[in-house]
Amino acid sequence: LFMRHIADGPRARFLFENRSDPALLGLDPDDAAKATIVGGAGVDPDQFSPAPLPDGPTLKLAMISRMLWSKGPDTAVEAVRIAQAKGAKVTLKLFGAPDPANPGSVGEPTLRSWAADPTVSWQGPITQSDVPAVWAMHHAALVPSRGGEGLPRALLEAAACGRAVLTTDVPGCRDFVRDGIEGFVTPPGDATALADSIMTLAGAPTLVASMGEAARARLLAGHTEEAVGAAVVRLYRDMLAA
Repeated sequence: LFMRHIADGPRARFLFENRSDPALLGLDPDDAAKATIVGGAGVDPDQFSPAPLPDGPTLKLAMISRMLWSKGPDTAVEAVRIAQAKGAKVTLKLFGAPDPANPGSVGEPTLRSWAADPTVSWQGPITQSDVPAVWAMHHAALVPSRGGEGLPRALLEAAACGRAVLTTDVPGCRDFVRDGIEGFVTPPGDATALADSIMTLAGAPTLVASMGEAARARLLAGHTEEAVGAAVVRLYRDMLAA
């Protein structure tokens, strides 16, 4: 509200990556005169393109993120362990580095302790050019955020690569993933609910494929770099015309 107070005016427009955040500034997301919603930062669907799903009976999950508690890697690890205990054949790989400058960073000793489980591994840092190859080796993405997102790029990249997304009911994540269509949406921090979603996918390879296809289609419908760029250009043109 303070930000709006110092920045607002007859010529001010606010740009958001999801429909939940306008309320933080006391704005209606449908008020086109003040708020513009874009599909995140957008991704290039040619750079991030689908590959065939991996073979085999084991559901291979990956999480690409900075290793911060707010991103929920602990929830991902616990959920996979619960699913395994209930008989699911599933593995998890964590891709990303800790951020020592961030007080919410997961320490490297913790990451290594999680990787002591033979079905969980921490792969360390990753570059953007590595991302398509990661999704070519995995069936689905975990984005178990606790909140504070605009619209996670990692989520969009996984969708562009045709992978189902298991995420949480927080702004941004829930704006893209529709529960039961592109993936599943569970409460943040709820490892049991996330494990249930994992078990559902582990027993339904056709669902894994159809959700991945739906995620790619949703990405193409307004969340590409081209679409986001065009929306921002339209915004500037409208403001100049006014």
